[in-house]
Amino acid sequence: MTELLDQGAAAIANAVRAGKLRARDVAEMAIARVEARNPGLTAVVDFNPAEARAAAEAVDARRKQGFDGPILGVPYTVKDTTWVEGRRITNGSLLYKDFIAPRDAVAAERLKAAGGIFLGMTNTPEMAAKGHTENKVYGPTRHPMNPSLTPGGSSGGAAAALAAGFTPIALGTDGGGSGRRPASHCGVVGLKTSAGAIPSPFGFGGSYGPLYGVTAPMGRTVADAKVAFEVMAGPDPHDPHSVATFNIAPPSQPRIAYSPRLGLGVAVDPDVMAAVDTAIETLRAAGWRIETADISWPDGTNESAFGAVNAAASALLYGEHESRDKNLFGDNVTSLIERGRSIVGTDVVAAFRFADACARAVAQFFTSYDYLLTPTTACVSWPVEQVYPKVIENREVGPRGHAAFTPLFNLALTPGISVPCGSGRDGLPVGLQIVAPRLHDRPLLAMAQRAETALGVHTGV
Repeated sequence: MTELLDQGAAAIANAVRAGKLRARDVAEMAIARVEARNPGLTAVVDFNPAEARAAAEAVDARRKQGFDGPILGVPYTVKDTTWVEGRRITNGSLLYKDFIAPRDAVAAERLKAAGGIFLGMTNTPEMAAKGHTENKVYGPTRHPMNPSLTPGGSSGGAAAALAAGFTPIALGTDGGGSGRRPASHCGVVGLKTSAGAIPSPFGFGGSYGPLYGVTAPMGRTVADAKVAFEVMAGPDPHDPHSVATFNIAPPSQPRIAYSPRLGLGVAVDPDVMAAVDTAIETLRAAGWRIETADISWPDGTNESAFGAVNAAASALLYGEHESRDKNLFGDNVTSLIERGRSIVGTDVVAAFRFADACARAVAQFFTSYDYLLTPTTACVSWPVEQVYPKVIENREVGPRGHAAFTPLFNLALTPGISVPCGSGRDGLPVGLQIVAPRLHDRPLLAMAQRAETALGVHTGV
């Protein structure tokens, strides 16, 4: 019955609902996989089998009393940035190494209420502030296909745990691609939700505002990410930014655009471009009408144009702690703090104005198209010892060169999803990003399921 973990959230819930097995049985399957594989991956970083068993037994007891839920008996993980009541939540930082969450985040609360079984926390870089999952608390997370490589970040632990088959769903976050890029690298699915689609009133809070960084439902398939989204989405009175998403189907003849370099001439490794181009042709052969078109971005647009806000926020939030004890922080957050101390208010205002201009440009684009297709990442996974790849397509790139395709859609407040579309160098997974207008999360998920079916790419490793 171990293979049931690979059949997805719906199959697990149906089996538990029908009494074919207990939630405790499913928990034992997941526990066995974590115990066997996680020591070589460090994907799950706070793992208590006794608590997972107790949670499963509580679900079994409720089921006997008539309880049902959309993820009945389904194990899930939570990124180590998101509060789970009574658990140590470190945010990937020594600053929070002793922090115990006083309550659940709304997303975690809803997964539990829907019958899910919390399995453990997943690793994240310090303050979720880079695309490489490593920190001073737990060390690096490794790629399930090749432990010498990184799964990316910042939801790298979540993506690696999914790809390793620990659970069918995971709770990640996405502030600039943190859910989509590691999903691409690991061959799983990562959904960046519309701003406000999943409430987030309780927790550490995003470093640069509540709308750009969002909860990211992740899964081994689009169906798994979809059921996680449906469980977690919907307004909450505690969150003034939370909104309802549209419950509509995709148009019968969607207008679809493909932007291979996002209209910015970004570097993309040839193996990634070849895999995505092949996927586009496969979709066209399946009847998708796809044009090549680019967004008309504001002047000066690049993947780092919002960086002044991130740096200024880091200085505000962590600067005093860094002044008292520099050993608390890694090089990345330290450099953000140092840069933030010299940023003036006009630079921050300019960055927010740039974000608004990006949002308007994307909104204008979606008056002509319903969906946009792009690569999710500019390269496949790289060695775990490197924070970022320094050369892409034989060009020297900066720390965000690998991440060029994702952060602008956080600024645009729109939903985007990465689905596996093929493989690149050494058989490593490549993802296709699909983007839709804000609040079109459900039609986006439906299109992603169509793409997944047409592409027929194996999910996970």
